[in-house]
Amino acid sequence: MSDREKVFTTLTRRGLLKGGAAVAGGVVGLGGFPYINRFAVRAQETPLKFWQFYAPGGPVASQVAWFEKTVADWNDSHPQKIELEFIPNSEYISGPKLATAFASGEGPDIFIISPGDFLRYYNGGVLKDLTPFIDDKAKADFPESVIANRMVDGKIFGIPMEVEPMAMYYSVKAFEEAGLNENDVPKTWEALLEVAKKLTTPERFGVMFETQPGYYQNFTWYPFLWQGGGEFQTADGKSSFDSPATVQALKFWQDAINSGVAPRQIMGAGGHDTIANLASGYVAMQNVGIWGISQLQSNAKDFQYGVFRLPTPPNGKYVTVGGGWAFVANANGHNSDAAGEFCAWALASMDQGSVNRVANWCTKGKSDMPPRNSALKSGGGAFSTGMIGKFAEEIHPGTRAEPRVPPEVYKIISDAIQQTQLGGADPQATATAASQQLDAFLTSYQGAPIL
Repeated sequence: MSDREKVFTTLTRRGLLKGGAAVAGGVVGLGGFPYINRFAVRAQETPLKFWQFYAPGGPVASQVAWFEKTVADWNDSHPQKIELEFIPNSEYISGPKLATAFASGEGPDIFIISPGDFLRYYNGGVLKDLTPFIDDKAKADFPESVIANRMVDGKIFGIPMEVEPMAMYYSVKAFEEAGLNENDVPKTWEALLEVAKKLTTPERFGVMFETQPGYYQNFTWYPFLWQGGGEFQTADGKSSFDSPATVQALKFWQDAINSGVAPRQIMGAGGHDTIANLASGYVAMQNVGIWGISQLQSNAKDFQYGVFRLPTPPNGKYVTVGGGWAFVANANGHNSDAAGEFCAWALASMDQGSVNRVANWCTKGKSDMPPRNSALKSGGGAFSTGMIGKFAEEIHPGTRAEPRVPPEVYKIISDAIQQTQLGGADPQATATAASQQLDAFLTSYQGAPIL
C-alpha cells in the first residue's frame, strides 16, 4: 500500500471533526478525507454537481454569466450534464462545508481549490488525475510557475483558471483630501505607514491588511516574508521560519495595527472585498489582488482609484504572490472521467473555444492574468491597457506562486500572524515558537511535496 493510500484509509470522520475544532476561522484542519462509496454510479442523465462561489447567484454579474455559459456550452455538446451549485464565499473558503461534504461521502463531482488548500485534498485521495485528458501541446501552454503547484509526480491534478497577483489599491479622493497625489505613492514599508498616518481620520483608516485568519490571510502575508529573503522551510524540508525576515514581516503588520492606521475589524466579506472597504471610504489604501479591478468596475463604477506595487523593507527586493483558483474533479465522484474531461475541455484544450474561454474569464468575467500563454495572446490589448495593463507591466513581473502547504503548516503560520498582528505578541518569540512547531511537524510529514 502506498503512503498516499495509507493516509487515505486511516483517517476517520471523527478525526475530521476534531481537526476542524482546532483550526482558527472555521477552516477544517486535516490531511485527508475518508470516502464512503454509498451510491452506484449515476446514469448520465443525473447532472454532476459543480461547487464554486461564483454562480448562480454570485455578486458579480459578469462572473455569473461566464460560469453559466461555460456549463451551458458543455451541456449542449455532451451527454453527461453538469449543474452549477453556488456556495457563498464565506462558507466555501473559511467554512467547513466542502471538507465535511467529502467526509460524509457527499463531496461534489467538480469543485475549485486554491494552491494553499491543494495538499488537503490531494493527500486525502480526493483529486482525480487530469493528465490523461490534456494533450502535450496544451500542457506546454501552462508556464511551469503556474502549473507546478497543481502537479505531483509529473501528473496534473488541478487546472488553473487565473493568476492573481497582489498589490496596493488607493482612493484618489482620500489622497487629494490629504494633499497627496500619485507622486506620494509609498515605495517602502516605512513610507507606507507614514502615508497611512496622513490618510487616517476619525472616520477612515489609512491602510488595511487582512485580519481574519484563514488561507487568504496567509496568502496575503507571504510577500512581506519573501521581500526580506524569508522562507518557511529549507530545501531539505526543515523549518526556516525563525529568521530576521519573518520577524520584520510580523512586526510590520503589527505596527500598522498598533499605530492606529490599520483596522482590526474588516468590513464586508473580508480583506478581498474592495467595495465594503476601499470604495466605501472605510480605508484609504487596501492590500488586495487583481480581482479588485472587476469588483470595482461592476459595483463601484464611479469610484476613482489607483494601484501600486507592494512596498519593500530595508534592503528588500520587490516580490508579490500570485494565487488563483483551479478546476478539480472528485476522483470518487459519480462519473469522474466525465468530470475530468470537463475540466480539461473548459480550461486546458488547444481548441480555440477553450483558449478564448480562459482569456474571457481574465478580461471580461473577472480581472486576472491568464495562466496560459495562448490566452495571453488571445486577450490582446486587454493585457496592455488600463488597470489590467498596469498589473501586467508593473506588478505581475514580480509574481511568485502561492505556496501549497498541508493544513498543519497553514495553521502554524496563521497562528503566528494572528498572535502578533492582533494579539500583541513579541514577533521574535512568536517566530521562534512557530519554527519549532514547524520542525516537529515537517520531520514526520509523508504527503506530497510542500512547494
